[in-house]
Amino acid sequence: MSYQQLDIRILMKKVMGSVASLLSPLKKECLLCKQNSSLHVDELGLCHSCYIRIPWIREALCPTCGRGEFCSDCQRRPYSYFIRSRSAVRYDETMKELLARYKYRGDERLKTVLGQMLVHSYHLLNKDRDTFPVESDSVKELITFVPVSERRMLERGFNQAEQMAKELGQRIGIPVIPLLKRSKHTDKQSFKKRSERLDDLEHVFEVNESIHDNLGKSPNASYVVYIVDDVYTTGSTMNQCAKALREHISAQVFGLTWAR
Repeated sequence: MSYQQLDIRILMKKVMGSVASLLSPLKKECLLCKQNSSLHVDELGLCHSCYIRIPWIREALCPTCGRGEFCSDCQRRPYSYFIRSRSAVRYDETMKELLARYKYRGDERLKTVLGQMLVHSYHLLNKDRDTFPVESDSVKELITFVPVSERRMLERGFNQAEQMAKELGQRIGIPVIPLLKRSKHTDKQSFKKRSERLDDLEHVFEVNESIHDNLGKSPNASYVVYIVDDVYTTGSTMNQCAKALREHISAQVFGLTWAR
């Protein structure tokens, strides 16, 4: 075999290898199991094994909170300041571990996963949004988020609801505006009974002083506001945030949470 023939064979092997690598699925580290594999859904950054473990909420049985099963919390609430809320996944043990890695152990890479999952919440919400006509021709859509206290921000270093809201906003093309602030610190709501949550959250949320500067000066403007949070438990937090907003602006308020 001549040197020229050998060079051609070497070149062909390189070309065929390059073509094969282009055609074969790319292997990356899965954000959940951290194994290198072909990603099932590249936007989520998850392998097939991890993706099929996600407990998506496909159908909302409670029309208000979107729970996929019977809900007594919404029936017991005397008045709802938000029209409805939708969540992407059930808060099972797998999802609890995922949130713990992000929220408590500081794995902020996961904000892209949770933010992308929130798109599912948004689509669930908008399945029958035509049953709630807008109140004005000049309606504006925007996203805000549940604020954390200064103490919690110092402990954690970030507000997970804010990060998730920004991820969602980038994906669906709706601006994210910090409309709310937390006027006092409260202990973790997950450790409290329902009655304790209701009492503890009274007058906790207020609108930012700059709310009208952020929204503009149009006197006839009304808004569709999506409030983002990580987990919907009893709806007390969402309801108090919606109440604070509706006391200051003309708005139809909806909730978008990652888990229920």
